[in-house]
Amino acid sequence: MVKIGQHALASRTILAPMAGVTDLPFRQLCRAQGAGMAVSEMITSDTRLWHTRKSQQRLIHKDELSPRSVQIAGSMPSLMADAARQNRELGAEIIDINMGCPAKKVCKRAAGSSLLQDEKLVAAILSAVVRAVDIPVTLKIRTGWDTQNRNALNIARIAEDCGIQALAVHGRTRACRFNGQAEYDTIASVVQSVDIPVFANGDIRSAKDAKAVLDHTGATAVMIGRAAQGNPWLFREINHYLEHGSLPESLSGQEFAAQVVDHIRAIHRHYGEYSGIRIARKHVGWYVERLPGGETFRRSFNQLDNHNEQIDHLHTYLAGQNNWDQAA
Repeated sequence: MVKIGQHALASRTILAPMAGVTDLPFRQLCRAQGAGMAVSEMITSDTRLWHTRKSQQRLIHKDELSPRSVQIAGSMPSLMADAARQNRELGAEIIDINMGCPAKKVCKRAAGSSLLQDEKLVAAILSAVVRAVDIPVTLKIRTGWDTQNRNALNIARIAEDCGIQALAVHGRTRACRFNGQAEYDTIASVVQSVDIPVFANGDIRSAKDAKAVLDHTGATAVMIGRAAQGNPWLFREINHYLEHGSLPESLSGQEFAAQVVDHIRAIHRHYGEYSGIRIARKHVGWYVERLPGGETFRRSFNQLDNHNEQIDHLHTYLAGQNNWDQAA
């Protein structure tokens, strides 16, 4: 059983926080497919910026299953503590701290994975946030800031000493971004160095990958990021494989189509027509990229500017598909 403070997760699979991807509709979908937890998109610790439409939508948690994990990012301990307190008031049940994002726009503000260069600041941030809230605080990191400076073990020990209750490790350095292969040996070393739960993240694209990574690293759970884009069913596959040693039955074409369409409708409801139409495009692109004629369909779908037309177009395309093993 995976436990984060008082929260027991229903499975050993977790949806990783991804800006522009893990919004409320996608988190709800992944939870329905078996993710034991789904971490929110990153929210800035500067609460002065929370008035924007994008931030307001990211702060909605009331309709989510427990535990509700909200990720915050920043580099000033006092602001991070305040952001944690306010998210707690808005319904967060777990606060996750971002020290893993390699994006330039985050790192240039001395946040995300750039913080790994300053272990004293890491300790100050973690301590401030843990003291600020009465709910569990977790941390997501990389293995270091470049291949010559891997300090994940030091950071993990600091995190445990500061009261962090679970640690997710993406098996790459900041400099590696998403290139090369994930360093599972480093994650295994982190697991051995601390007593808190460790979640392995990076290059887990299938149920067999998940089993192999768990066996190799000894991690408590796997955290799935990019592989879930267009494939939220990966969670049910991993869960079934870990329990039974085999894959579940594939979705029928009708089930696949219904769940995709339901997700796109949820996007429209959450964002409204203007933004919903645009955000639906990228998710539909991921859903159809492995289907016959998917690229042609994606281009035509991206020309649509009405939410009803999107749904009708999607229905028609999916009804004509036969090769569901590639999609599910």
